[in-house]
Amino acid sequence: MKFKYILLAGAVSLMMAGCSENSFLDNPPQATLSDATMTSADGANLLINAAYAALGGPAGQTNSVCFYPTSNWSYGEVRSDDAYKGGGGVGDVNDIHKMETFDVNASNVNLDIKWYHLFCSVQRCNSALRVLNNATDDQIEKRQIRIAEMKVLRAHFYFELSRLFNKIPYFDETVGSNDEYKTISNNQYTRDEILGKLAKEMLDAAEVLPETQTEVGRINKYIAYAYAAKIKLYQAYKQDETTHAVTSVDKGLMQEVVTLCDKLINSGKYDLLSDFQGLDLIANENGKESVFAIQYSANDGTINGGRINWSNLLNSPAGGSPYGGDGFFLPSQDLINAYQTDANGLPDFDYQSKADYSKVTDNGNNTYSLSNTTPTVDPRLDFVVGRPNISWKTYTKTACNGWVRDKGTYGYNCTKRFWVSPESSDMIQGWPWGASQMNWQIIRYADVLLWKAEALIEIGSDLNTARSLINKVRERAKNSSYVKDFTDKSKNAANYSISLYSADNWTQDYARKALRTEMRLETAMEGERFFDLVRWGIADQVMNNFLTAEKTKRIYYTNSKFTKGKDEYLAIPNNQYGFSGGTYVQNPGYPSFK
Repeated sequence: MKFKYILLAGAVSLMMAGCSENSFLDNPPQATLSDATMTSADGANLLINAAYAALGGPAGQTNSVCFYPTSNWSYGEVRSDDAYKGGGGVGDVNDIHKMETFDVNASNVNLDIKWYHLFCSVQRCNSALRVLNNATDDQIEKRQIRIAEMKVLRAHFYFELSRLFNKIPYFDETVGSNDEYKTISNNQYTRDEILGKLAKEMLDAAEVLPETQTEVGRINKYIAYAYAAKIKLYQAYKQDETTHAVTSVDKGLMQEVVTLCDKLINSGKYDLLSDFQGLDLIANENGKESVFAIQYSANDGTINGGRINWSNLLNSPAGGSPYGGDGFFLPSQDLINAYQTDANGLPDFDYQSKADYSKVTDNGNNTYSLSNTTPTVDPRLDFVVGRPNISWKTYTKTACNGWVRDKGTYGYNCTKRFWVSPESSDMIQGWPWGASQMNWQIIRYADVLLWKAEALIEIGSDLNTARSLINKVRERAKNSSYVKDFTDKSKNAANYSISLYSADNWTQDYARKALRTEMRLETAMEGERFFDLVRWGIADQVMNNFLTAEKTKRIYYTNSKFTKGKDEYLAIPNNQYGFSGGTYVQNPGYPSFK
C-alpha cells in the first residue's frame, strides 16, 4: 500500500491535545512541554494538527471512535429510512439500536460520549486559537491563515452539535476554565442564532483563506464557502423552537446559498467524477469531486495499520465475506425499493405501495435466490448496496453472498460504498478488517450542485436551472459503468434504467420531490439522510411511513414510533446536565431535568 502525503497529526499531536476523561472541556495539552515551547511555532503547529486530527475523532485510533463515529453512520443513517444498525443482533451495541428504534433518553451513553467528543474537538480548536492569538505574524508563519483554518474547524464541530442536539452551549477561545464553562447555558442562543454565528465564522474565514493550500488536507477558501452554503441551507428552514416544525423558508438565505455554491461552480476547480464508482477508489479521493475530506493514511508507522477510518471499523461486511468484519450498518429494504424507476427511467415515487424489489430467499448452504428483479432500477442501487448473487466491485472469487452476520434480524444485503475491493493492494489484510487509506468525504461537489438546486427550487424563480443541476448528477449515474452479471459479464446485473428530467410538468412541487429523492439516491449511506429529513420538516411523516412499511420485515420495529416535536433531536445527556450544575435545559419532548 502506498503512503499518502497528509497534513493530519499522528500520535504526538493526539497526545498533545487528548480528551481528559476526568473533565468535560478543560482540555489542556497532556505532554510535559514548556510554555515557551507551546507558544512557539512548533507548539502552535502541534495544536493545529491536533485540531485537524479531531476530524477523525478526538480519541484517535481507539475503539471509542467506531462506537461514536464522525462519519455519522449511526446518527444520520441508522436513525433514518436508509439503514439498519446490523451487527450481531439488537443487543450488539444496544445504544445504537435504541437510536434506531427511537427509544432514546438522556441516559444513553452513545449520546453522552458523542457530545463529549465534539466539545473536546471544539476545545482543540480553541487551544490552538489561544496560542495563535497571542503570537505575532513574525513568530508563526501564515498565522492569520491558520487562525481562519481553526475557525472553520470549530464551526464544523459546532454544526455537528447543533444538528444532533439542538440546544447547545456556545463559546469561543476567550473562555478558558471549567468554572466559566459551567455558567454557559445551552439555551442562550436559538438554533437560528447558532447557525447564523457559524455561517458568519465560515464567511469571515473565507476572506482570509487562500484558494489553494500546498499541503493536502488543509482548509481553503472554497471549503469555507461550501460549508457556509450548507449552514445557510439549514438556517433557511425556520423551525418552531418548541415543536421543531418548519414554519417558513427564508428565500433571502436561499439566495445566499445559490451565490455561495456558484463560487465553487464558477471556480473551475471542481467537477463530478465521470463514474460514480470512482468515489470509492483511492486514486480519486483528493480529486476534482472532493471539496472537504477527512484525510486518512495506511502503513504510516502508527498503530493498527495506520491512521485509517475507525468510524467505519465496525461496518465492513461479515458473514464469510473476504473482509471478515463485524457487519454493522446495513441498507434498509426501503432504500433498495427506492431505487426503482418508472417506465420513463425516473424515480418511482410510489415505490412503497409495491412489492419488495430483489426479495431474497435463503436456500441453505450459502446459496440464495432473488425474486421480483424485473422492475427497472437506478444503477446507483448496485453501486451502493451489496445484494446476494450480484458482482461485488472487481472481486472475481465470489459474488456477494449474504455477507451479513444476523440475517434473521437484518436480512441479506450489505453496504457496498466506502470499501476498496478486497483483492486491492490498498486494503489491509486482516486487522483492521477491510481498512484502507480511503478518505471520508465531508463535502463533495455533487452536494454543492444539489444544494444550489434545492435553494433555487425553494426560491421558485429559476426551476429550469435547478432541473439542469439535478440532471447533471443523474447523467453521471447514467453514464457510469454498470455492474455486470457475475457469471456473464456481457449482461448487466439488473434492468438498469435512468433518464433525465424533462421540462414537462416541472412545477415547484414536482421539482421539490425530485430534488429530495435525488439527494437520497445520490448520497445514500453518507450520514446525511436523517438531518435532511429534519431540515425539510418531514421527518415524522417519512419515518412513520417507513416504520409501518418495515414492521412486517423487521420485527424489532413493532413498537417503534417517531414522535414529532421530540425525535428530531437527541436528548441532552444527563451527565452533561450534571456537569453544568443544573444550568442546562432539556430539549422539547423529553422529560425535564429535575
